[in-house]
Amino acid sequence: MIRILLTLLLGLLGLSNFNLASSKDKLNDQISVILSKIPSDTKTAILIYNPLTQDTIIAQNILTPMIPASVTKIYTTATALSLMGKEYRFSTILFTDDQNIKDGIINGNLYLKGFGNATFTSEELNNFISRLKSLGIKEITGNIIGDDTYFDNIYYREDWIEDESANVKLPPISALVLDRNKTVSLRKKGRRRIYITENFKNPPLNIAQKFKKLIDENDIKVKGTAKAGVTPDNVIELSEASISLSELIAMINKHSDNFLAECLFKSIGAFYSGKQGNSFYSQQAIQEFLKKNNIYSTNTEIVDGSGISRFDQITAASVNGVLETMYFDLRNYETFYNSLSYAGVDGTLRNRMSDLPDGYVFKGKTGTLNSVIGLTGYLTSDDKDDLIITILFEFNRGSWNFYRDIQDEIIKALANWKKENPEF
Repeated sequence: MIRILLTLLLGLLGLSNFNLASSKDKLNDQISVILSKIPSDTKTAILIYNPLTQDTIIAQNILTPMIPASVTKIYTTATALSLMGKEYRFSTILFTDDQNIKDGIINGNLYLKGFGNATFTSEELNNFISRLKSLGIKEITGNIIGDDTYFDNIYYREDWIEDESANVKLPPISALVLDRNKTVSLRKKGRRRIYITENFKNPPLNIAQKFKKLIDENDIKVKGTAKAGVTPDNVIELSEASISLSELIAMINKHSDNFLAECLFKSIGAFYSGKQGNSFYSQQAIQEFLKKNNIYSTNTEIVDGSGISRFDQITAASVNGVLETMYFDLRNYETFYNSLSYAGVDGTLRNRMSDLPDGYVFKGKTGTLNSVIGLTGYLTSDDKDDLIITILFEFNRGSWNFYRDIQDEIIKALANWKKENPEF
């Protein structure tokens, strides 16, 4: 009797495994039909993975090097979270070397020092002036000094990436930032009014000059000049403006903000080295993050923080490894997950995949360059295992919208399949 029951049980298990395998085969056939629409010369890499069961659902060319475009930002933000922690704050701080300001006079200099706060604005700069006035400051005998030495002074990506020819130009990347290091002015051209955007040429000097002008306009006398310099050790803090890492990475990932990503990239280098933010230390930090978490790193090279460079190289296996690492990071997963664009709701995915089955959510990171499109993220539901999805294309024919539709079709097919097969 026991032997009969065992035989029946093994038979049922075998049937169950057969059904699961059959279901996966049907899904692969369905995905193959979707992929058959793309031109044959398209370079493709796909990996669909269940992190809880460690089950690979679909894998195609997962070790092939690919250009990631803005998918690169998941390496930048994941490394930052793991290294610094979600509560870490990036600051812009106002210092003085006068140890006694109770007389209403700063007998010395004002120092405006940036520590990678790339979101600092003119409104916050005016708050610093309000702080000076609340302290009763009427006069500054010395200079107004802008200090961006927390990073190196290589302001442009083209200067740290050899032979870089990216067609996306950014303002200078510096540790001291004001209004994204650019000015916007309204000018007349005939009968028309046009907005002219100009990037700062020398961020610490240009920002110090603007700060001095605002101080003068607020009836605080400055005897010295505006200049770039270095903040000494023996100073006191007067005011600070800051942003948390959790707030910053949401701005970077949801909206694929290249400028903020590049500033964060150098902040990673500064934190990692304990010396100065530069691309060398930043790259070392990301490689160490991959190594420490046993993420497949062959054919993976991250040369910038945003993914603008076509010299960035990743594999689907590497991308999956980053998302899997964050998935099991109890301290940082929620922050990382919430920083991603919510399909059909916000960010770069706000107009995509609004027709997923009820109860299913896709949050991810897009990547787009000329002839390159990528997507990675998490397909989640309330009552079933989650999937990590990576779909990368490099193409010679077709449009971005065509390949986006292919990505969306695949994710919708996966959601419907998971709905029918909760055991996967």
